[in-house]
Amino acid sequence: MMRGWLVVASLWLAASAGAAESARARLEAFSRALHSISGRFEQSVTDANGQRGDESRGTLALQAPRQMRWQTTTPFEQTIVADGAHVWVYEPDLQQVSVRNQSSAEAHSPLVVLTDLSQLEQQFRTSEGGSHDGLAWLRLEPRADDAEFAQAELGFDGGDLRQMRFSDQLGNRTVIRFSDWRRNPALPSATFRFVPPAGVDVVGETRPEADVFPLDERDE
Repeated sequence: MMRGWLVVASLWLAASAGAAESARARLEAFSRALHSISGRFEQSVTDANGQRGDESRGTLALQAPRQMRWQTTTPFEQTIVADGAHVWVYEPDLQQVSVRNQSSAEAHSPLVVLTDLSQLEQQFRTSEGGSHDGLAWLRLEPRADDAEFAQAELGFDGGDLRQMRFSDQLGNRTVIRFSDWRRNPALPSATFRFVPPAGVDVVGETRPEADVFPLDERDE
């Protein structure tokens, strides 16, 4: 009788340990009580013919509910700011800023779930991607028909998000490697505020009725 109980207990403990190590569990642990985060990234893009483009590097910052700053520093400078009402894209080499209303389309980005885990099931179908390349992978498939990517994968090393991979509808593949994460830093308000520099062309328009909040009402 005692031996049977030990076998059952061992199996239960093994199952519990396996569940704790799942990629989904790692994402939930990574995002738990996360209100803001900053770090560094390296991004590479390979087209459908296997040709790899230049690797870009820079910094990123996210803050709940849906603010983001994506700053590319090499090989060229580019700034993308989502301030909760509008998305600004500034390209200094072109002396141009494009702007559009921030909409529910931004919710289709896997980056959103890092600071708003409630969007995971609403926006994606999830499945375990197994372990390879030294990481545990969570596979995300967008529920929206008009999503810009066909599939994404999040790769975890222990409790840290280390990679994000995308495949778009044209067969292009993007790999983003993350490092130097800082959890819940006190980010200055200017981080998510963008004012076009004097003299640059501004393409697009700003309107007060951005539809990013609330997502659930606008998506119905």
